[in-house]
Amino acid sequence: MIKNIVIVGGGTAGWMSACYLKATFGSNVAVTVVESKNIPSIGVGEATFSTVRHFFQYLGLQEHEWMPECSATYKLAIRFENWREPGHHFYHPFERTRVVDGFPITDWWLKQRPSERFDDDCFVIPALCEQLSSPRHLDGNIFEQREDRAGNGSEMVGRSTLTEQQTQFPYAYHFDTVLLAKFLTKYGKERGVNHVLDDVTRVALDERGWISHVDTAEHGELHGDLFIDCTGWRGMLLNQALAEPFISYQDSLPNDRAVALRVPVDAATRGMRPCTTATAQDAGWIWTIPLFDRIGTGYVYASDYISPEEAEKTLREFVGPEAEGVEANHIKMRIGRTRNAWVNNCVGIGLSAGFVEPLESTGIFFIQNAIEQLVKHFPDANWNERLRSSYNGHMARMLDGVREFLVLHYYAAARQDNQYWKDTKTRPLPDGLAERLEQWRVKLPDAESVYPYYHGFEPYSYQAMLLGLGGVPLQSSPVLGSMDGAAAEKEMQRIRDEACELVATLPSQYDYFAHMRRPSSA
Repeated sequence: MIKNIVIVGGGTAGWMSACYLKATFGSNVAVTVVESKNIPSIGVGEATFSTVRHFFQYLGLQEHEWMPECSATYKLAIRFENWREPGHHFYHPFERTRVVDGFPITDWWLKQRPSERFDDDCFVIPALCEQLSSPRHLDGNIFEQREDRAGNGSEMVGRSTLTEQQTQFPYAYHFDTVLLAKFLTKYGKERGVNHVLDDVTRVALDERGWISHVDTAEHGELHGDLFIDCTGWRGMLLNQALAEPFISYQDSLPNDRAVALRVPVDAATRGMRPCTTATAQDAGWIWTIPLFDRIGTGYVYASDYISPEEAEKTLREFVGPEAEGVEANHIKMRIGRTRNAWVNNCVGIGLSAGFVEPLESTGIFFIQNAIEQLVKHFPDANWNERLRSSYNGHMARMLDGVREFLVLHYYAAARQDNQYWKDTKTRPLPDGLAERLEQWRVKLPDAESVYPYYHGFEPYSYQAMLLGLGGVPLQSSPVLGSMDGAAAEKEMQRIRDEACELVATLPSQYDYFAHMRRPSSA
């Protein structure tokens, strides 16, 4: 049996991995994290999928235990600004589309168009984002959901993982990843994770080409059965020592750099919008993520179109006076995936395994899914090759699927006001996407027409992006012209009424977290 796991690299990937493995195996497997005191965490991946709740639930953590420690807030959607044209925005919410007479409400909207706002007519969540509402009441109860229509659910029984999710939870989280890593370090060490602060100087291979141990500057040799590479884009174990090649996505996703700012704000005055905002720019887009005590913001851009200095200037002008004196963090991104995330007795988790740009907040999702799948494929002393092959196939297909979904964002955006945005329409499309796009023009995406392997996104996400971006002509199903649309009209009115009621009864996001932080609420 595998008795000793060595994780090289800390940060979010390293400590999420360590805590999850310890929660799974307890004292049956030793877990060691060796991380350098001299290599800082990138620390900008602050937005998540709604499925991240499975991770915290697996560790037995409640929101009031970890969220205040990580400056965390709720995320109900992504707000896309200026992707169609300047001044236009739309929401991609954590909310499945309702179904009327066998057709999604979005299909009925294309036929009836009661307003120009598909998101307001088809979803409840955009109204909550506009009014800065919390998805929970002050007593902790989640907002009322229509399970019969939206397929939402708020509670889980036992420990569950991403691929078993049958419902759409209505929110995810924003958090400070540096603070989360600090929180998980304490959590993991209290439960028996061995923490070694040291620099790894060499990765030693045996005669088979497997990792036998890593040498450290001060603690000597660290031996293990299974090694996990959480060294980020360096890929110290997977890419360097084991020479596993990297497959670039740059041909279709050219954004290769980012500049980020951590901007202190007074949330009590400013308020906290419960969503990530992605604002299109001349050479990429700017993220805005409201935390409890600051805003995380950054410009993701393609270096072929703009210099780092110009990008930083654009970001500071976008933020305004609050950015004065705030240190900028410039980041070079490696966009793509390592060919195989698991080689011999080494598994890459996090940036060493793969990364696409952070447009849909997939970084933490990649880490979580990698850990969960490692447990599902965990080997014994025989190291069955079929387990390794199954794991590698799952991870490769997941990353390739997310690549396709993100390429859709650029190709389908109506914006074409400069060379950067014109070029988004002429870059090569991933295999299969061109054919799927032709089908979606006459029939909105459904379970049978989207990317067929698990990658975290459901058909309603594709529908929301196509309807919001506006660059691909769409039509409703022809059969709707022969059907009575009264029920759909009634359902869209019900959605608007429910949204108004929720806005009137839910507290603001700031008020909710201020209440959570009071000693009595803990």
